[in-house]
Amino acid sequence: MASDSFEVAIVGGGIIGVITALGLQRRGIKTTIYERAPTWHEVSAGFAFTRAARECMERIEPRLVEVLGSISQKTDANTCNSYWDGYHPRTLEEAEDETKSLLFRTPTHNMDYWGCVRSQFLHGMAALLPEGSVQFKKQLASYEDDDKNGKVVLNFDDGSTEKADVLVGCDGIHSATRRAMFGADHPASEPVYAHQVAYRTMVPIDVGVEALGSKTAVSACIQTGPDAAILSYPVMSGTVLNIAVFAHDFEPDSFPDPTRMVAPAKREELQRLLEGFSPHLANIWKVYPEDSLVKWGLFDTASNPPPTYAQGRVCIMGDAAHGSTPFLGAGACTGVEDAPVLCTMLEFVQQNKRTPQSASGDNLLRESLQAYSRARMERGQWVARNSREIGDCYMWRFGPTGRDTKKFNEKLSKAYHYITNYDVLGAVEIPAC
Repeated sequence: MASDSFEVAIVGGGIIGVITALGLQRRGIKTTIYERAPTWHEVSAGFAFTRAARECMERIEPRLVEVLGSISQKTDANTCNSYWDGYHPRTLEEAEDETKSLLFRTPTHNMDYWGCVRSQFLHGMAALLPEGSVQFKKQLASYEDDDKNGKVVLNFDDGSTEKADVLVGCDGIHSATRRAMFGADHPASEPVYAHQVAYRTMVPIDVGVEALGSKTAVSACIQTGPDAAILSYPVMSGTVLNIAVFAHDFEPDSFPDPTRMVAPAKREELQRLLEGFSPHLANIWKVYPEDSLVKWGLFDTASNPPPTYAQGRVCIMGDAAHGSTPFLGAGACTGVEDAPVLCTMLEFVQQNKRTPQSASGDNLLRESLQAYSRARMERGQWVARNSREIGDCYMWRFGPTGRDTKKFNEKLSKAYHYITNYDVLGAVEIPAC
């Protein structure tokens, strides 16, 4: 049962916001989510969680793993990601011939992915939330960290206000919480367009295999080429193939609508982008929908990381703190790692019976949020920085020669090792009471 003496406001009802809310509520901390959308909203795209991320979920709230397990396509510890030449083969048979087209396989070092559909996972988690713990149509405009009454006042763009002892920004790469924390003119307030776009779709597994080959039906398959790459992996218990075409954007300007991250697209764009690739990839545009196709602009915080993830009684998590491109497959997982650290720190504050209204309690709360920030900053910045570099490798833009298979393989192996061999709570420094 949540304690009425300690309240947390979470801005953002996405994957990380809901995971964190469930973790705090399980620890008896009253938590309310404020979401700008009118209802639960998440794109129907595939993504995956590593074993390390699932272990974090177990620490946060064991029911999270139950929900994920019920909707996931599961790999195992022996699975390898395969990287193929998607440009030079001239037939599908040649493209599937390992002796001719396989660049390398990289053991995932116990990453042990469980792939799912984002919207399914969000709705499954949302069903676990207590009634009344979410308010929709609430877009944060600003906040006031009020020293006088020891509260954070949240100001929404509909003119309403709310108060909490802690404000947690889980509002994504274009975070209003981060902008309010540092000010509109601070370099870290806005993410940077990585000049990469993604065209995503999901198709029945038989349609995907016919288009991309049988190698795509088992695990993650990346087909690389000049200035573009195609990632595919099965989801929904192997019945659906998630496909993403990534491409370098040569336009000097930013993405057409950076605040929304999506822009209308046509299949002809994909056709032009993959012209000259292997025939099966050059024709992948045919499995994309003729109507309602969009392209996603990829943004990150790699070149303008926030100087801290906490300030006063406010902190940021997930993409709001360390937004990354998707090429390491660790962006959402890194956000999941944030949650047990923050839950541990706020539970520590509550267990020490320090109310935020008292001076000692207020100091303990601030120190605990700073401890969270220190524990997560190096990891978050590393993922954002290295994910962008891996994306350049995918698209043969690595170094002066563009394509360097050996360096690409070495870089991936080191990255996977770093991602999986990490003690999430080992870096936490518990403040003195």
